[in-house]
Amino acid sequence: MSDFDVDVVVVGLGPTGLTLANLLGRRGVRVLVLEREPEYYGMARAVYTDDEGMRVFQTAGAADELAADMNVDSTVQWVRGDGSVLAQFHQTDRPLGWPVVNFLYQPYLENTLERALDRYPHVTVRRGREAVDFDQDADGVHVEHAECRGTGYGKRPADTDPRTAERVRAKFLVGCDGGRSVVRTKLGIEMSGTSFPERWLVVDLRARDGVDAFRHLPYFNFVCDPELPIVSCPQPDRHHRFEFMLSESQTKAEMEDPETVRRYIARFVDPDEVEVLRKLVYTFNAVVADRWRDGRILVAGDAAHMTPQFIGQGMNSGVRDADNLSWKLTAIIEHGAALDILDSYESERRPHAKAMIDLSVLNKQIVSLDNKLLAAARDIGLTTALRVPGLGGWIRGAKMKPRPRFRRGAYLGLPRRVLRGIEGTLAPQPDIRDYNGRHRRLDEALGIGFAVLGYGTDPRRAFGPEQLAFLRGLDAAFVTVYPLGGRPQGKPGDGRDDVTDIEDHTGTLTRWFGKAGLRPGGVLVLRPDRFVFGAAAAGHGASLVTELARQLGIFPMSRAEQPDTRAQYEQA
Repeated sequence: MSDFDVDVVVVGLGPTGLTLANLLGRRGVRVLVLEREPEYYGMARAVYTDDEGMRVFQTAGAADELAADMNVDSTVQWVRGDGSVLAQFHQTDRPLGWPVVNFLYQPYLENTLERALDRYPHVTVRRGREAVDFDQDADGVHVEHAECRGTGYGKRPADTDPRTAERVRAKFLVGCDGGRSVVRTKLGIEMSGTSFPERWLVVDLRARDGVDAFRHLPYFNFVCDPELPIVSCPQPDRHHRFEFMLSESQTKAEMEDPETVRRYIARFVDPDEVEVLRKLVYTFNAVVADRWRDGRILVAGDAAHMTPQFIGQGMNSGVRDADNLSWKLTAIIEHGAALDILDSYESERRPHAKAMIDLSVLNKQIVSLDNKLLAAARDIGLTTALRVPGLGGWIRGAKMKPRPRFRRGAYLGLPRRVLRGIEGTLAPQPDIRDYNGRHRRLDEALGIGFAVLGYGTDPRRAFGPEQLAFLRGLDAAFVTVYPLGGRPQGKPGDGRDDVTDIEDHTGTLTRWFGKAGLRPGGVLVLRPDRFVFGAAAAGHGASLVTELARQLGIFPMSRAEQPDTRAQYEQA
């Protein structure tokens, strides 16, 4: 340990870097965060997070504070130019314990996450320090960083003073430094995909004190107007964003002119009632890095993939990256897992990030049609589809969003069964009831590490002493799940043990177990990111833990010594 100054160097203090630093910090990992901009940006970029993102923030210990500053459960709409509704998307169910729709003001989110890092004395944040060079060997990474006066967030070249250089040694380096990533560039990693020529004007507003300027704009609107496609986004605390698609003839200087901005927003608000916080013409990219890892150096967030803004998933993809990486880095650093478990980072995250990019591009194409005939055909097709049984509900529920489900054969976990397979999928997070009768979210009972759930049974009974020792070495939580009314009743002193027991009073977990073919007495292992590693029927828990140890590489075995865990699992 004395050979390393820190465990992980994180480059970049945006949402991805902040989330990763919080997750690692909460798990006891020593982190140094380097941010080349000496001053906080203070402007909104991302505007939305979903229930998956909120669940990650919950693991980071910040979700409730973040939620207090969010506009939640808003309806999302496609509307015509006159404001009449083409389609509404309602997502008020909470399968992961949080609202699916959460509109945010990014400065509030980043400030909250940065304050949260103060809890961890083993996490150090250094603003105004740029990572200027790095090199790695088999055991770690040397990172050289120097004082930087910033770039004005991309407005000018970095002003770095080489005389202030310092060198730090870490076990891993993670570049969360955005689309212009220095880490990715120095590694020579290219990005593949499409850069779109269409330009949009983004205008961020705040209502002036004492004025209710946005009450008439309660929902998120994609204005599908062939004359002028627009995005209208409500945000917390009297903030609102508009995005206007530009024509080829309109120049950046013309569109960012205050009088032009005033004329455009006057279609929706009284310009005298609002303050313009930001106005910017931008284009967007739909690209993915060709590689996400080079030995002990990784990239995440916009450094690994850039998502168009049309479904609000750019920041959320980075948050998912941080969740995936954080527990794997912790398993290596704290529990001795093999380095090659990091191979699953890209194989798990790339397909989902790419699917989000593809959906965003599709929505962009739907919203931004500027041909009147094609726009009319779109409107007719959409309104017709909404009347089709099944299809209409699928559209209104926004079920086209990619599911949190890893591609078969490309994840850390047992192979997904053809029937009733839940391996490699994200577990639900229902409200549960503890033995004191208090309601909690499921993950609050599971902790932040691996979790072993027993269906109506103490899951520890499924394993021998060596397997229990292995699970305890991972700091795994053991949880018994009882169905509603299914808690055992007995004599004084019965049930006094250190296993956590919860009651599934909503029936969500019981139904999920049933769909997965898990019967009472069975056990299930959840990864720290709450994706399912695997499940086993009563009497077959040993093979489950043996396979977990093998895939983590903590108990290396020769091929001759490895049991046929896949065959045992499928038989179970």
